[in-house]
Amino acid sequence: MKIASIDTYDVRFPTSRELDGSDAMNPDPDYSAAYVVITADTGGQGHGFTFTIGRGNEVCRAAIEALAPLVIGQSVDDLGEFAKRLTHDSQIRWLGPEKGVVHLAAAALINAAWDLAATAAGKPVWQFLADLPPEQVVDLVDWRYLSDALGPAEALDMLHAARPGRQERIEQLRRHGYPAYTTSPGWLGYSDDKLVRLAGEAVTDGYRQIKLKVGHDLDDDIRRMRLARDTVGDGIRIAVDANQRWDVDEAVRWMTALAPYDPWWIEEPTSPDDILGHAAVRKALRPSGIRVATGEHVQNRIVFKQLLQADAVDIVQIDACRVAGVNENIAILLLAAKFGRPVCPHAGGVGLCELVQHLSMFDFVAVSGSLQDRVIEYVDHLHEHFVDPVVIRDGAYRLPEAPGFSARMRPGTLHRFAFPDGPEWA
Repeated sequence: MKIASIDTYDVRFPTSRELDGSDAMNPDPDYSAAYVVITADTGGQGHGFTFTIGRGNEVCRAAIEALAPLVIGQSVDDLGEFAKRLTHDSQIRWLGPEKGVVHLAAAALINAAWDLAATAAGKPVWQFLADLPPEQVVDLVDWRYLSDALGPAEALDMLHAARPGRQERIEQLRRHGYPAYTTSPGWLGYSDDKLVRLAGEAVTDGYRQIKLKVGHDLDDDIRRMRLARDTVGDGIRIAVDANQRWDVDEAVRWMTALAPYDPWWIEEPTSPDDILGHAAVRKALRPSGIRVATGEHVQNRIVFKQLLQADAVDIVQIDACRVAGVNENIAILLLAAKFGRPVCPHAGGVGLCELVQHLSMFDFVAVSGSLQDRVIEYVDHLHEHFVDPVVIRDGAYRLPEAPGFSARMRPGTLHRFAFPDGPEWA
């Protein structure tokens, strides 16, 4: 197959009206997608997007269009080469390199190519990946800058070692799903009554972990943590997320104050670029048992490598659209497995739940083979806009069976929520 055309869309949802998605750093997000449809010369289509929270979505769309000439007329038969073509262009690479808006745009196109290829093969992306020979999986990864931590030969050995028991793990996913946790009770703009109601409903629905946003006011956070703990009891994990709000000393002080309520992890305690800062926070909090998690804003596989080498994180949080799509996330999954860290993806945004479920299920089937301390974030927003939305039952993601990457939005959504002229915005 070759790509014949590319169409882009600026899609925005007014989630700020109800403060859905609100946190200490991002108080009024409008969940948005710079959305792309690639059409092959066979007539097949692939759908992809990158996630933003409103203003600037048009910049990501423009970056996708700037990358389009690199792939129109080109084959998608070699998805490793396809990804490198987008991340290695000598002139566009100058704008990153491999970070920021150009990397978000590359993710949208790379993920769309995976949707196209998996749909053509009649398989969901997780299965399409898991069915590839280990040698082909290794060839998908850009190994530049990783060899001091992990090289292709060791990765190949890891993938071969994970092959026994694959079918049993697939059947386990079909029976029980992949464990989820929910952030829905914890948005910072919600009232105490809403927090308590949603936290209680989460436990009733089978979730064994919830997450609260923190970082705006310490007294408020202590009160909200106490309410949440009283509601869910001692047997439910409560993670907290500061969304990069603090300096290192402030993060330690704040989390020490919350420690009596047994937070499972602190997510993004400081700048996502501050590797040594994360390491310092982790060292200071280790006696309390509070874990450090980060990843949704980590720019690329190289920063993930350094976080792991510096012993700076307990939990690796991949994002389907922040780095360069499926290919770079495979590299991060392999790095996490090498360093023995569980991967708990970020999915707090439109369509992210739909995408990351495939990556986690591929990891369980073909890379780590483990569900120990692994959960996928779930946010109960906007799934109705997708043709193949996630299915959650008993606090777990059910195994997606439809071909593709679950990325396709409904045509009516692309019209209604088009910015700035769609009916929802006009």
